[in-house]
This record gives sequence, C-alpha cells and structure tokens, in this order.
Amino acid sequence: MMEEASVSIRLNPFKGLTGPAGMPVPWSPYGRILSERPVFTLDPLWHAGCYYVQDSSAMFVGYLFRKLLPFAGSGSPLRVLDLCAAPGGKTTDLAASLREACGDGFQLVANDVMKARAAALDDNVARWGDPNVVVTNVDQAAFARLQGGFDIIVADVPCSGEGMFRKDPRAREEWSPAVVDLCAARQKRILADVWPALRQGGFLLYSTCTYEEAENDGNLAWAAEELGGEVLPPDEVFTEHGVRRTRCGHLLEAGVVPGEGQWAGVLRRTAPQRRAAKPDLEALHPLRTGLRKGEMKGRDFLPDSDYALSIEFDSKDYPAVEVDLQTARRFLHRDALVLPQAAPGYNVITYQGHPLGFVKNIGSRCNNLLPKARRILMNV
Repeated sequence: MMEEASVSIRLNPFKGLTGPAGMPVPWSPYGRILSERPVFTLDPLWHAGCYYVQDSSAMFVGYLFRKLLPFAGSGSPLRVLDLCAAPGGKTTDLAASLREACGDGFQLVANDVMKARAAALDDNVARWGDPNVVVTNVDQAAFARLQGGFDIIVADVPCSGEGMFRKDPRAREEWSPAVVDLCAARQKRILADVWPALRQGGFLLYSTCTYEEAENDGNLAWAAEELGGEVLPPDEVFTEHGVRRTRCGHLLEAGVVPGEGQWAGVLRRTAPQRRAAKPDLEALHPLRTGLRKGEMKGRDFLPDSDYALSIEFDSKDYPAVEVDLQTARRFLHRDALVLPQAAPGYNVITYQGHPLGFVKNIGSRCNNLLPKARRILMNV
C-alpha cells in the first residue's frame, strides 16, 4: 500500500491506436501500463481523444462487459446505461466495445447525478468522439420511468474507496466503518431505483473500487434476492495476474494486480417487468445527443468544436492545417494564431493528422474556437 500508484492508458481503436507506449493490460486489448506518468495535459493526442487515462484495474469492468455482449441483445439498437459514469473512463471503454461489436447499432447513455462531474463526463465523451453516446445529468430514480429500456446497466457505484488508498490520500482520511455502512446502504438505494429500467433477461454489471464484502458480494447477493435476479458465477480468469474470485465476483487488489483496487460482478434480471418501454431520452434533458456539426449564426454556419473530435468527422468538410507540437499546445491554450498557410474562413487544426478543433482565419490572424472550458491552464 506504500508503493507508488500505477499509471495506465487505454487507446482509442477508432482514432488510429496512437498514444504513449507501455506494457499491455492483460484484460484490455487497448490498455497500456506506463513506466512513468507523463504530463498528459500537454499532450495534444490526449486532447484529440486518441487515448484515455484510466486505471488498469478499472478496465476489468470493460472485460466483463465484452463477455456479456453476445448474450445481451434484445433487438437493435442495443441499449446500455452507464449509471454513475463520470469522469468517463468506463463510458469510453464501453463505447469502443459496443462499436466494435455492434457497429452503429447501439445507444449508450452515460449519466452522472452531480452537475460538475457530468460536465467533465461530457467533455471526455466529446474527446472520445463517438456520436452514439448520450450524456445525462439526472438522479438514478429518473430512469425508473424507462421500464425495461436497457439491455445492460453498468453501475460503478460510489463506495468507501479502499482501492484508491494509494492514489488518493483523502480516501484514507475519510474512511471509517461508518462510511462503509453508509455506502452499502446508499448502493442498495441506487440499485433499487434503477432496477425498473433493466429489461427481463438483461444484465447488471455492478462494480466498486473497494474491498468491503458488504459493498461488493453482499450487495450483489442482496440485489439478486430482493430485486429478482441470478448472480453469474465468477470465472477463474487472469489468476496469474492477481485477479481473485470471490463469492459473487472478481477482486483486484492494489499491490497484487498491476493497477489499483476494483471489484466487479454480474447479475441477470429474472424478475418480470410491468411493461417494456422505448427510452424517451428527451424527457431526461440530455447534455449531449447525436452528432453535432454546428449551427447557423446569422448568415454564417459556425462549426461545433465537438465535430472536429468526432470519429465521424469528414476531412472534406474543412481545410486542415497541420501544426507542430508547440503550435498545437498554443491552440489548446486558446491563443490567437498566425497561420499563413490557412485558407480564408474556417480551418481544422490537426496534430499528427488528428483534429483538435477549429480556427477562423480572418487574414491577419486566426481566431481560436476552442471552448474556454477545455483550454490548457498551464504555461505552454
């Protein structure tokens, strides 16, 4: 527990698998464990969504999710809810797995109840660039009205955080037996609130970043008994890499596995539902839905910054200006740029061929259209 926390990333398979090199994560085809922590804020490839910084143990949830996909379909599109999604690590992993398995035939709803966390989630989903991800900011009980609307619900619930002790000193300071009891009770409420949204035969993938039996095996067994489901027996997988089988799931302990702490298990819903409903996501007032290309502003069509980051961005739509590292950082700092090679009007800035966002060339300079909330605050 006194060792340094690990550092790992997961590459985006739809943006060329470009990013820092490292050792492979055993349970993630695109996961890489780094030997040291670079300054990710200064790497344009991170801003372009070419990779996501995610703990390797957290990637185990993505492994279990991929195992469920062949058995989850009730039709097209496949509908998945990532209930406690911020800051977006698991969301982007699920999105990549869904696109590889289903093509365009899926919808992933990523939700977080906290407004600030939902904003960070929205930014990270924008960088990842998959237009089939919807971002919402509602209480989990709001999904109860979408009776049977989802084939899989992923609930990486708030917990007592023992698996983060190496990474976050506050997790150590805030821990107590009373916190464990509080978290276990809150997790039960979360599962009961969202349960109506899971179709009969659908899967709940439940995970925490703690080691407490009451929050892990105990809660999944409670959900099976009280809500109506059967726990899928955990597999003896990756034991050579330190993954341990528990009563209802899989435990990854910091110092035993390459990453930090994680627990995950799966429940299949057997309880019948009153009715099945097509999710009316507009009623949830989503922060993000579908592909954003831009909007008319007066006589001018203003491109949306998120369009440049989308995996569906069409390079024929705007002339590209390829820039070096320092210029890319200046763009991400939201500086005004002088780009003699830029065409008049709107241009997309690219670094190593990956779009970062738009500028408008007005002649003497280029106005920087990067959203203020996403600019680098460090000195570049």
